Amino acid sequence: MQKKLTLWMSGVLLACATATLVACGGGGVVPSTGVAVRPLSADFSTRKAASYSPYRTSNRDTETVTDAHVLEDLTLLSQGGFKLIRLFDSSDNVAARVLRLLAANPNLDIKVMLGAYIVSESGQLSDSQRASNRVLNQAEVARAVALATNVNYRSIVAAVSVGNETMVSWSFVPSSTTIMAGYITSVRDQITQPVTTDDNWAFFAGVNTEPNDPKPIFNAVDFIAVHTYPLADSLYNTWDWRQSTAEAMMDGAIAKAKADVAAVRTNLDARGFSNLPIVVGETGWKATITNGETYRASPANQRMYYDRMTAWAGTAGAPKSIIYFEAFDEPWKGADDGWGLFNVGRTPRCVIKDLYPGITPETSSCTDSQALHYIAPTSQGPVTANRYTAYADTTTQGEARPIENPRFDAWNGTTASYPQSAGAAAPSDAGNGITITPSPEVWGWGVILDLPNSTEDLSNFNVPSGRLNFSIKTTYAGKLEIGFYTGSATLNTGYDVYVPIQSGQYGYVNDGAWHDVSIPISVIVAHGAPAYGMPNTAALNMTQIPSLFVIADRYAVTGNTSQLTPIKIDAIFWSK
Repeated sequence: MQKKLTLWMSGVLLACATATLVACGGGGVVPSTGVAVRPLSADFSTRKAASYSPYRTSNRDTETVTDAHVLEDLTLLSQGGFKLIRLFDSSDNVAARVLRLLAANPNLDIKVMLGAYIVSESGQLSDSQRASNRVLNQAEVARAVALATNVNYRSIVAAVSVGNETMVSWSFVPSSTTIMAGYITSVRDQITQPVTTDDNWAFFAGVNTEPNDPKPIFNAVDFIAVHTYPLADSLYNTWDWRQSTAEAMMDGAIAKAKADVAAVRTNLDARGFSNLPIVVGETGWKATITNGETYRASPANQRMYYDRMTAWAGTAGAPKSIIYFEAFDEPWKGADDGWGLFNVGRTPRCVIKDLYPGITPETSSCTDSQALHYIAPTSQGPVTANRYTAYADTTTQGEARPIENPRFDAWNGTTASYPQSAGAAAPSDAGNGITITPSPEVWGWGVILDLPNSTEDLSNFNVPSGRLNFSIKTTYAGKLEIGFYTGSATLNTGYDVYVPIQSGQYGYVNDGAWHDVSIPISVIVAHGAPAYGMPNTAALNMTQIPSLFVIADRYAVTGNTSQLTPIKIDAIFWSK
């Protein structure tokens, strides 16, 4: 997950830390306003919970959500004991549908933390955009109030959260505390349930990098819903995740989450809001690598994080509840997918497999010994040979080969298939080649030839005579992106080095016959840029290349639209 992406989250609800009113349920009055604080119901300390969104395709805007699919999901959650769910808006398509189905199926016995999704009325917007968004927000607030007060639903709605990550400095939908406090108060004045807003821990803790003072929000809410994501923060190296064992790394992750919550508690207490309880409104760990979480995201690591969060419940300093993100994978999220307790096919991952003995779980590595942890890249110094063969069956005298077996991987794990077979071999390379069949997301697709645990120093090929060579056979229409990747995503130095090419360039022809392509390294390097999510300080580093070859089609770059045409690739090598 990128921290700067809007997350639609929630999760597993854990037990209350103590039996006292302040720490467990809230109560009393807001010091500066005298407003009575509504305590959270027992549902927040007795019910296991998971966030819920129903989307199953790569484009939620065109997806048709059905009662049958939603009822299937709710039944699965209820069967596993997830009896409280968080929704992120009050839309007719999702929220109203969920509440209607729960009211019609009381045996499911699921309570709801309802959402009201607030879009930006601040930042770089024109007056007309602000006015338009204000109308949208007012309509969303009205829907939330109508659902929370509906005679058929009000006993199901346990709380309402107005806004999601709107006030943290990197918000995707930035809003001022004044605007948010107004919407929170408007909802609270019209319903009887406790009301909050969900935001990142740094905002609530008032850290010095945050421009917004949280006090107006403290004055308006009944409890604090904190987001903490050690996995996402590891991409920015804000804690020491690069440990020599998975156990040490995951212990560090929980320590980071605890520190985030403690910082919020300290700020609340120092400012006279000790009566406001804390709920961890969002936290989780990915089961799959979708956005550079190398050495971190796996089913085993997800289970280890979940287990440690569960063990935290009921201990000193624990929040009232910990809400885990998320119930089901959602492909439309692209690089922010992979957090689900279930995959998108509604198959339980190993983290919850024991809750569903009648369902075959997703086949995956799940023991502590199979969990990922940091492995420092290794290199043998600059490659001095005139030819470096990344992928070919035929050997060439004097060539160099990778220091470990490279592997093909699809971007996000799902955007293409890439079977290897003799039927994909180029005439110049008897043996095997690969057939890439795109399965694009809305933005496109990509495949890399990657070194799992090492990098190569190919700086000697960054000369006028240096070239990247490969054989290709396809009828793919439009442009393709070709290149390599330098630096390290784990160290925030990743650099995408891809050049768009079209039929007729560098030997490439999309006529369905085999062609040998040779692109100057200098041409590819000229198109380099910091990888997605990397800081602008990331730069080309030819001494550290983990991805020896990349073929992709990002539609925003090529101008293409979704394509499924297969592409055969073989005989990949660097030369000078």
